[in-house]
Amino acid sequence: MTDGMFDDLEIAVLLPCYNEAATIGDVVAGFRAAIPCAKIYVYDNNSKDQTALRAALAGAIVVREPRQGKGHVVRRMFSDIEADIFLMADGDGTYSPADGPELIRTLVSERCDMVVGTRRGVTDDAGRRGHAFGNSIFNSLYKSIFGNDFTDIFSGYRAFSRRFAKSFPAVSGGFEIETEMSVHASQLKLPVAELALDYGRRPEGSHSKLSTYKDGARILWMFAMLMKETRPFTFFSYLSIFTLSVSMIFMVPVLNEYFLTGLVTRMPTWMLAMALMMMSLMIFTGGVILDSVARGRAEQKRFHYMSIAPAGGKGRASTGPGLRASEQTEILPPATEGHKLAS
Repeated sequence: MTDGMFDDLEIAVLLPCYNEAATIGDVVAGFRAAIPCAKIYVYDNNSKDQTALRAALAGAIVVREPRQGKGHVVRRMFSDIEADIFLMADGDGTYSPADGPELIRTLVSERCDMVVGTRRGVTDDAGRRGHAFGNSIFNSLYKSIFGNDFTDIFSGYRAFSRRFAKSFPAVSGGFEIETEMSVHASQLKLPVAELALDYGRRPEGSHSKLSTYKDGARILWMFAMLMKETRPFTFFSYLSIFTLSVSMIFMVPVLNEYFLTGLVTRMPTWMLAMALMMMSLMIFTGGVILDSVARGRAEQKRFHYMSIAPAGGKGRASTGPGLRASEQTEILPPATEGHKLAS
């Protein structure tokens, strides 16, 4: 940080990590240089290499999260840490720590609850082109369902206000956590902003943990679940229309035969068509009822968000960032490279 604009604010840098020993030391050092006033937290998610040790040696506060998955790590981070501003990045070195101050400055100056660092150059590495194609599809899908607030919903470089961190439910378990963050902001109509930032390449020896098909399927499922929870009328209307269409496919030949001959010879088909039509009406009615429930839940989430005091520097209600002593990890040098670190 090159100015004293945020000297009275408590800033926490959050780095979820899994097997990032090749890069985490440089990432921690980069954030310590870029934001000297921040506390840097590395949450080790069952790494099998020396990620935790190297993060601790670089000056980070290391905590171990045993539940596997980025979503579990983010939930633990937001629960454990008290701060005015939370800056989250990845431990793989693809996001530049030098851009962190600009994300924080935008968050404060624009009075936002979340600032997303959108990724420039994400397709420069040939190995990412498949992921980038999937990103473009999911981003377009997000806009059609939840709105136009974001252009890069999968970016892991984000700054959050305390209000956002403490009101975010974080029910996801894996890489779909960024989607849930974006939907949370869109549903509550929180002030958000985006900054276009350069996206680097992983260094030699560092490998992506993202599975194109497995994680893509989980994200698609999360889209469906979040749509069901936040926009049930639209979700169940689509299901109702689909069921009604299937009903009509079975119904039309029977009606055509009846109008031509005055007889109904395919009674089982007619009964199936009528059952599907009734099911379609029930699904639609359920969507109408659940839409009212969802509106009430959104209002309660908004009230909870408003009940959290915004960041106010020295006058804030929070007691400052930190972890209970029992949550901090004691790091001991391993005897070998493959030695497992003890909590």
